[in-house]
Amino acid sequence: MTPVRVLLVDDDALVRAGLTMMLGEFDGIEVAGAVGDGAEVPAAVRTHRPDVVLMDIRMPGVDGLTATETLRARREPPEVIVLTTFDTEDHVLRAIRAGASGFLLKHTPPAEIARAVRRVAAGEPMLSPEVLRRMMTYVAQVEADAGRERARAALDRLSPGEREVALLVAQGRTNQEIGTARRMSTATVKAYVSRILTKLDLTNRVQVALLVHDARAGRGGADAVG
Repeated sequence: MTPVRVLLVDDDALVRAGLTMMLGEFDGIEVAGAVGDGAEVPAAVRTHRPDVVLMDIRMPGVDGLTATETLRARREPPEVIVLTTFDTEDHVLRAIRAGASGFLLKHTPPAEIARAVRRVAAGEPMLSPEVLRRMMTYVAQVEADAGRERARAALDRLSPGEREVALLVAQGRTNQEIGTARRMSTATVKAYVSRILTKLDLTNRVQVALLVHDARAGRGGADAVG
């Protein structure tokens, strides 16, 4: 079986030496070369023709994300796994957008790094469990933010008086209780609720309550819809 050829890119000589020794213990993986800066990557790729590049992010010259983007723009480029101590959402997203096929933390167990090298070489993306959990949380928050903005935009279609009634509906108040709080007759409250449902394209009071809840979620709270 032809071994997977790996190029190591890290400005720390000890890290490069450690990765070389570690990966050398696994069958089917060959460390073809190692360089200390992203600026050296193009020449190293031409010389060593790796299948996979293990790329650090922070380096004194050209950083790993820029080097990844440049490398992946080449014709038939090698796959890239970002191997770093930094796991912020920004770093992960930038790495993926740059064309990286994997993102691992440096404390990942050696066997997992070797497995990631083989998987990425076979065309399968690989994220460490911690990074995957972080990205799932991030995506969920982005979706929640989008839902909150949609809910707020919907409530903005209401008049100030209708919005006040909608907030009271969301509190579970009856028409009589809303009338008392707003000094309206029950018939007037019913008319307000009917207009709210029509404007928001909703069918019942529960949906109004859910919309208000979505608009209040996250930072801003009640002030965001008051």
